[in-house]
Amino acid sequence: MALPHAFDTDDSTERPKVLLVDDDEVTLLLTAVALRERGFEITEVSSGEQALEMLARWTPDIIVLDALMPGRDGFDTCQELRHKPGCENLPVLMLTGLDDEASITRAYRVGATDFFVKSTQWSLLSGRLRYLLRSARIRLELERSKAKLARAQDLARMGSFDWRLPVGDGQAGVLALAPEAARVFGLAPDEPISLRGLIRMVPHPERRGVLRVLGDVAAQSTVLAIDVPVYHRDTFLRRIVHIEAEPEYNELGHTIGYTGIVQDVTDRRVAEDRIRHLANFDALTGLPNRRQLIWRTERALDWARRYGHPAALLLIDLDRFKVINDTLGHAAGDELLVEVSRRLRGCVRHSDQVMEDRIESAGARSHRTLEAVGRLGGDEFIALLPEVGDEADARRVADRILESMREPIFVGGQECFVTCSVGIAIFPRDGQGVADLLRNADVAMYSVKNSGRDATAVYSPMLAGRGREKLELESALHKAIERGELVLHYQPKVDVRSARMVGVEALMRWQRGHALVPPNDFIPLAEETGLIVPMSEWALREAARQARIWSEHFGFEDSIAVNLPSRVFSRSDLVEHLHQAVMANGMPHRVIQVEITENSLKKDSENVIPFLHRLNEIGVEIAIDDFGTDYSNLASLTTLPISELKIDRSFVRNLGITPQSSAVVNAIIALARSLGLRVVAEGVENLRQMEELLRLGCGVMQGFLFSRPIAPDDLEVWLQQTVLPGNAPWIMHGTTTRLEAVRSGARSRT
Repeated sequence: MALPHAFDTDDSTERPKVLLVDDDEVTLLLTAVALRERGFEITEVSSGEQALEMLARWTPDIIVLDALMPGRDGFDTCQELRHKPGCENLPVLMLTGLDDEASITRAYRVGATDFFVKSTQWSLLSGRLRYLLRSARIRLELERSKAKLARAQDLARMGSFDWRLPVGDGQAGVLALAPEAARVFGLAPDEPISLRGLIRMVPHPERRGVLRVLGDVAAQSTVLAIDVPVYHRDTFLRRIVHIEAEPEYNELGHTIGYTGIVQDVTDRRVAEDRIRHLANFDALTGLPNRRQLIWRTERALDWARRYGHPAALLLIDLDRFKVINDTLGHAAGDELLVEVSRRLRGCVRHSDQVMEDRIESAGARSHRTLEAVGRLGGDEFIALLPEVGDEADARRVADRILESMREPIFVGGQECFVTCSVGIAIFPRDGQGVADLLRNADVAMYSVKNSGRDATAVYSPMLAGRGREKLELESALHKAIERGELVLHYQPKVDVRSARMVGVEALMRWQRGHALVPPNDFIPLAEETGLIVPMSEWALREAARQARIWSEHFGFEDSIAVNLPSRVFSRSDLVEHLHQAVMANGMPHRVIQVEITENSLKKDSENVIPFLHRLNEIGVEIAIDDFGTDYSNLASLTTLPISELKIDRSFVRNLGITPQSSAVVNAIIALARSLGLRVVAEGVENLRQMEELLRLGCGVMQGFLFSRPIAPDDLEVWLQQTVLPGNAPWIMHGTTTRLEAVRSGARSRT
């Protein structure tokens, strides 16, 4: 395609610059005038020496040069100017009066672009000059395009090649590499090399496969597209060269060779391999990730179905990892996970690099290379055993894992002990697909967690039944909150000495259909799932509402104790929530008493204690429940805003039977008195326990002896039929005990 140029038309505003060289002054004058009239800008000189001198400081668009001149003639001048910088491709038109073939041949040999026989046909001369200018322009554009292409190929590490098939038996094909293609292989631009020589640059393990592909392509005359590893001639490093080629045909339709391109794609392949690795392997531990594990497991199950052997999936979860991670920091946690992954890798025949085509072509037992341990996420790992003899084989691997994890691990500058829980699922017995095996291994693993950790469990339908029951219970508990199925029952706290009620404790129940679910069956699940928070907030509102109703019915002025878990205290709106609950019912803050267990106080004291002070400031009393069941920091009792200690039922149970129980209860009562705290004994079930508590100095109690937890409407009935008439056994026995104590005191005084 001809490129447009200003010189292509006579009406162009840019006039081509012509250097006119002729020793004949008349011819020089006539030619100059004729060309000026036709739109050229003419510079005239009369000798070759003058022309060369002018070309040293100025370059025209074209030179018109007389062939025969005295001194340096046109042939010598043309030959000389071709050696000057910038004049190598300058168009030169030789004017000659000679019409012999030898002069024309000599003109071309010394570098003339064209020749023209001297005449007065100025239009022909003008046309010839414009044609040469246009040709020079096109040639310049082609040179520039070729240079740009070469630069682009060089930047892309790409080059072209041409290969001609051998024309006869025993002859070799001809391979021609462009300079850019030669650089791809580390060759010099003019270094000759044959196809056999290039094949020798391919590493031995891949050479046979490359030859097979080349042979198939040549035999079928198909398009070639292949990535070939080669050892670079310059650096002796392994490079990846992409080759694309198409066949060329002669006029008879026979293949005569191939033409194509080669490109160094090493960097791209490295990046692709890196992306592929990041997509399939965990960045922290280097183990296969969830995606890679699922792929491997699917392949392993395919092979297991084909050959009819079992496979196993082991789900491994670290025990107490969160404690170490929270205590020593996330950096130490990462260090721990890396060490754990190293140990797990040593417990199986781990293989990192597994490709599908290699599995399919590597033989009947190639699926065993799928065996690996991978990180499922967080502190969960999976061991894939693509072929096991039976369940015992999987247990042996699990035992190796447990044993390796029991060794101490040094992280964060100190020694740590981390065990694990392992759940096992066997194919095809425990599932036909990856999802089934993962789910069932997870069920087995959680059964280990619930039974003490640091052990192995194999999935069974019985375990799944428990898991489904738990899931169904959790779903039903969510709906119970929405449907208002939760209720509060109340157990009175009584002062035995005065035979009156001094408060109640609110105990949550779940009215599930026609059955009343006790708290031990759903409170642990609520704490595990976090539902305990909205349930506790509801309990505060309901207790405040019930206090208002009792106040209106029979003048209730005592407090309702609500037991709150430590998790509720982490909510910054707890104090405000309690305040709104009592104010909405027009009751004072003291109508609610907050109970917190000794264990919860110890476990989360940083979050709990500030809230206890704020609650105490607004008039809410605090009681420590289950006191004595944990190793209390007794010094903290002097700083906590508590008003009441509740003696745990485990100490009350053996009162009057073992002296140790009496000693512990006596110590708690003495401690409470010294700190000015009230004491309440829980779980009082018989008169023996009541008498012993009275003897030790504890008069406020609660338990089945006095009343079971009862519905709110039944509390008023209990007061009217039991407490006010004073005909309950504990009231009558308490009165007798008090009279005996009074008489005994009188006798001692006399």
